[in-house]
Amino acid sequence: MNPRQTSDIRFDWKVAEIGSIYELPIPELLYRAQSVHRLHHIPTEVQACSLLSIKTGGCPEDCAYCPQSAHYAAGLSKEPLMGVRETLAAAEHAREQGATRFCMGAAWRSAPEGEDFEQILEMVRGVRSLGMEACCTLGMLTRLQAEALAAAGLTAYNHNLDTSPEFYGEIITTRTYQDRLDTLAHVRHAGISVCCGGIIGMGENRLDRYRLLEQLACQHPHPESVPINLLVKVGGTPLESAAELDSLELARTIATARILMPASMVRLSAGRLSLSDEAQALCFVAGANSIFMGEKLLTTPNPAQTSDEKLLGRLGMRLRAGAQA
Repeated sequence: MNPRQTSDIRFDWKVAEIGSIYELPIPELLYRAQSVHRLHHIPTEVQACSLLSIKTGGCPEDCAYCPQSAHYAAGLSKEPLMGVRETLAAAEHAREQGATRFCMGAAWRSAPEGEDFEQILEMVRGVRSLGMEACCTLGMLTRLQAEALAAAGLTAYNHNLDTSPEFYGEIITTRTYQDRLDTLAHVRHAGISVCCGGIIGMGENRLDRYRLLEQLACQHPHPESVPINLLVKVGGTPLESAAELDSLELARTIATARILMPASMVRLSAGRLSLSDEAQALCFVAGANSIFMGEKLLTTPNPAQTSDEKLLGRLGMRLRAGAQA
C-alpha cells in the first residue's frame, strides 16, 4: 500500500481543527494518533539518524535558542568546515551504530558558493555511496544550489520553521518567515525531500503550536520528515532561563503532528536528555518514529547510544534497517 495515495491525507487543516485535536483528553488523542500511525508505519520500529556539525559557530543569525549564534557568548568556539574524509569517517561510524540517515549541519545564514559548497556536494555523494540517506541543513539555499544538491544525491534538506509566524519575531530577527518558506520551495522544486519542523518550549503558547502545525500540515505535499524539538536551554543564549515545558505538551504536539501528517516521519529530536524513559515511550506511542543517536545534536547533548539501545529493548522496539530510496 502506498500511504500517500490513501484518502486520509489532507492539506487543508484549519487552526480550530488542529486545536480541537491537540486538546483532546490524552487517552483519546493517543488512541487516534496510534491508529493513524499503524496505517502508515510499523509501530514497533524507529529510524536512527545521526547529526554532525560540519561547520560550527560564528553564525550571523540571532536565533534566541542557538549557541552557535555570533550574537551570544555561549562559550562555543568557531570552527571551520570539516574535511570530506573526516566527515565520511563519522558517517561510516554512524552507520556501524545503526544509523540509516546521516545529517550534516553547518552554521551558515546561507549556503556558500565556491569551494565550500563543492566540498558539501562531495560529502553528500560520499554519504550516499555508503548506502545511507544524506541530509543537510546549511541555511538558506538558492534554486541553483538546491538543484546541485539534488544532482549530488541529497535525500533530504532540513530547514525548520521553528514556531508560528506570529511568535517568530520573538525568536529571530535576522531572517524572515518568508525567507524560510522560499528555501523550502527551492528544495521541493529540486525534487529533494523536505525535513521541516519546529521547536517547542521557547515561551510560545498553544495557539503558536497550532499555527506551526498548520504551516507544516498545509504544505502540499507534507514534509516527508517533521522533527519536533524540545528547547535545550544553553547558558549565554536569551532562552537560557525559559520556563520548563510539561513533557505532556511534547506528546500532544507529536500526536497532533502524526494525525495531521500521517505518512511523514515524525522525529523525536532535540531535548530527549531532559525526558524520562516513560516520557520518551509516550512520544513513541504518540507517533514519533525516528530519533537522533549520538552524544551530540550539533552542539547540544543527546542520550548515549547505549541508553537508546536499552530503552528500545525495554519497549520491545527496534531500529529500522536500511535507508529508504
